[in-house]
Amino acid sequence: MASDGDKAYPPDTLGMDSAEMRRLGYAAVDAVIEHLQSKHNNPAIASCDADTLLAALGGALPEQPRAMDESFELLTHTALHHQQHGDHPRYFARVPGPSSYAAIIGEWLGVGFNSIAASWPGGAGPSAVELVVINWLCQLMGLPEDYEGVLVSGGSQASLTAIAAVRASRGPGCVYLSDQTHASLGRALRTLGFEDRHIRLLPSDPQHRLSVETVASATAKDSDKGLTPLMVIATAGSTNTGAVDLLDDLADLCKAQSLWLHIDGAYGAPAALSPRAALTLQGLRHADSLTLDPHKWLFQPYDVGCLLIRPGLLEPCFAMNPEYLKDVQASDNAVDFRNRGFELTRRSRALKLWFSFRSYGIARFREAIDYSIGLAEFAEEYLRNNPRHWEVVTPAQLGIICFALRDADAEEHERRARALSASGFACVSTTRLKERTVLRLCIINPLTTEEDIRETIDRLGA
Repeated sequence: MASDGDKAYPPDTLGMDSAEMRRLGYAAVDAVIEHLQSKHNNPAIASCDADTLLAALGGALPEQPRAMDESFELLTHTALHHQQHGDHPRYFARVPGPSSYAAIIGEWLGVGFNSIAASWPGGAGPSAVELVVINWLCQLMGLPEDYEGVLVSGGSQASLTAIAAVRASRGPGCVYLSDQTHASLGRALRTLGFEDRHIRLLPSDPQHRLSVETVASATAKDSDKGLTPLMVIATAGSTNTGAVDLLDDLADLCKAQSLWLHIDGAYGAPAALSPRAALTLQGLRHADSLTLDPHKWLFQPYDVGCLLIRPGLLEPCFAMNPEYLKDVQASDNAVDFRNRGFELTRRSRALKLWFSFRSYGIARFREAIDYSIGLAEFAEEYLRNNPRHWEVVTPAQLGIICFALRDADAEEHERRARALSASGFACVSTTRLKERTVLRLCIINPLTTEEDIRETIDRLGA
């Protein structure tokens, strides 16, 4: 009698043969490498009206197979073309996402092996990789070695997870943040049921930072009212200007008042790897919890965010061990990552980080981040060399600079940003600072050149 090992199982669940699988796989690799090689010649952002895209990509439900090459072409040249290309060297809007190829390979392998990192018995290998990556990130951020962590979709979910765990541990109370704190933090508080009377949105100082004096005044007033101060949310690299709150001073205040210090470093925390920014970000080491987004300045494909937090808070908040998961519960020093956050079904986001850290070495990441910070400083110098035309509104900070065309109003700045993006040459965005609309460049792609910066600024001013 033949054993199961003698059976010829088809390689694809739904019947595609191995030759066609390889052909499509090689075509996918070729398409990605072609995109990476030629992206500087293609638009930094491409959009299209909904009716046109839905007509091209939709139609009747495909009850029977369609030609794969036709579908492949529609995906690569229509669906994936019409989007912001955050890996383009002249994509400067919002926050770019210049992913690296080794990270892409790590992501592909995780998808190809259908990896899961929910429980140790169900995903020991991917879970071990995640523990290693979390430890490496703690080392890079200067946090104690006993800190725990979890990889999630991005900064929004990372901060939501932290706030939920802190409240579960310490109970309800007031949270203090500034008008420059990322909007997702306010949304997280409201999602978790914080009432408006417990959310203190404080004005930032002239440098767009959360001041210790403002927080101290707010906590004193709340204490006098019988309310409980719970948490300060500081920012390490604001999305608007790249500003870093005075982390050391805020940490001293939090320690004195027994407040939890959550640092939102989704954008800026990895800049601590750069010698140019290390001193500014040394206060990261004081964080009770810290978020960062590797899909930004650590050159990973979307999506991957990270929460690093003092030990002992996540599992008491999120642990879920029903009877149907009894046979996939960790023991000893193993970790069931489903018990560190909201997700039960969790793909492995750590594989790409692990593979890219080992493939390039951390020194290469340091060089790439430092180069980008230097490019923003170059942009500032270039703008200051033409003071009759341009005004630097905020100096270069962690790769971000805000500036304005002299004698131009908000509408004119927005018009010029739209026109440049529509041209395809570069993509920039506007933002609003203290009731003033300005132009903004976010420069974190190590493939960007000084000439890219010069020509982008010149086209905005033309």
